[in-house]
Amino acid sequence: MTETLAIQVADGSFNCYVARPASGAAASAPVIVVMQEIFGVNAGIRSIADGYAAKGYIAVAPDLFWRAEPGLSMSEDQPGDWARGFALYSAYDFDGGVNDIAATVAAARGLAGASGKVGVTGYCLGGLMTFLTAARADADAFVAYYGGSTEKYAAEGANIKRPLLYHLAGEDEYIGKDAQAVIHAALKDNPNVEMHTYPGCNHAFARPGGNHYDAAAATLANARTDAFFKQHLQPATSGE
Repeated sequence: MTETLAIQVADGSFNCYVARPASGAAASAPVIVVMQEIFGVNAGIRSIADGYAAKGYIAVAPDLFWRAEPGLSMSEDQPGDWARGFALYSAYDFDGGVNDIAATVAAARGLAGASGKVGVTGYCLGGLMTFLTAARADADAFVAYYGGSTEKYAAEGANIKRPLLYHLAGEDEYIGKDAQAVIHAALKDNPNVEMHTYPGCNHAFARPGGNHYDAAAATLANARTDAFFKQHLQPATSGE
């Protein structure tokens, strides 16, 4: 079941794609905020949100580019969409974006049927925004996939007080070896951060249907993500 959630902030409002568990699922579900790549809340991001809903979560995917071009749904298969996405990324207000995500998390806690627990995850642009939100705002758990330009903000990792799982691609063409070293050095001593690198993988190795999708690495990364969110967002069952 899907719906649209409108969130009001100081300078306007933006929409989120919401996917809910099937009827008959648990009445109180944790929420996962799923953050887009440069292509908007497209079919791939919606499929990830739908996947979380199938696992019993409420998934909320906010439109990060709403101030520039609301409602974008682009594709990596279209050359023009790459140029458009990179232009939007270059002009994006990361500070304002963190505020938007914080507002999304706050709204998610109070959604009908929500447990009050909220996790945040994202890919590429969304991975960076996951990292920045972990450093500057609040949620119960965070999972970042290959956040582009994280190295520029790596020092903020010292501010992360909630659990963060970070996935890096070993051969990432946008996050090179030097950048990865900066990220590792900044985060390795923070007990709240767990990091994994996937050797031989390119950027966007976990994008469903993407050109660089790596089934083995994506399956491993997603299994780690599932276990991480279960640990930090789901109530413990008896005997655990």
